[in-house]
Amino acid sequence: MTPRQTEILYRICWTIALLLLAVPFVFPFLWMISGGFKSTTEIFGAPTLIPRVWRIENFAEVFTYQPFARQYFNSLYIAVTVTVLTLFIASLTGYALARIRFAGAGLLMLFLVIALMVPEEVTIIPNFFLIRAMGLIDTHWPLILLPVFGPQGVMATFLMRQFFLALPRELEEAGKMDGLSRFGIWWAIALPMSRPALAAVAVITFLHSWNLFLEPLIFLSSIEKFTLPLALSNFNDSYGLPLWNLQLAATSLAVVPILIIYLIAQRQIVESFALSGVKG
Repeated sequence: MTPRQTEILYRICWTIALLLLAVPFVFPFLWMISGGFKSTTEIFGAPTLIPRVWRIENFAEVFTYQPFARQYFNSLYIAVTVTVLTLFIASLTGYALARIRFAGAGLLMLFLVIALMVPEEVTIIPNFFLIRAMGLIDTHWPLILLPVFGPQGVMATFLMRQFFLALPRELEEAGKMDGLSRFGIWWAIALPMSRPALAAVAVITFLHSWNLFLEPLIFLSSIEKFTLPLALSNFNDSYGLPLWNLQLAATSLAVVPILIIYLIAQRQIVESFALSGVKG
């Protein structure tokens, strides 16, 4: 065998191995999409990917069974709002912790790290009493405020701080010589250079808000204010049994924004991991 033939055979073997390893991860996703076109009886039959009868009306029924379009919009605007606010606050706070020296900075960073270790389930009861005292029960405000100022926001702040620590101080000195204020340096120099970290934080934050289930379950009671995770658990018949075909159809629709976000931002995420690995 020539070296060229050996290389081709090597690549073919690796491709086949990777395809086989991908099957356990891809098959459930394809089965979910396929199940959205099946009847409930066929779903519990043989696990085939091709429906015997294509029930496209399942996807239309999803929107008539409950206000799914409104619930979809609720999740979308809440996730976008949480992501934008988290990026703004985490980048400002992370830059301050990385570049501004003040009394108690180390202690504050210690408290933030400790906050990451506290499960959200532990704080849900005091948060409920706080939100009730503020009169925000059955509104979307808890789903916005708690992720931004909770553990997810702390994680975003920590990631942004670590990234800003790796930026050369010479760029900031040049900005000061040009007359930029501290805020101007953050806006004109630090923020544009932190695009990979911002993209990674944005994706993580969006996914967390999009998949949030416990907080909507606790704080929301009106069906038109439900978010998607809560709405997906509401496709039941009059006996309380799940309507699996509608649930699978609705879940297939729910993953569309996630796929779009990942396809758009995957390069930025890889760059973020690469930069984190070489900053040493």
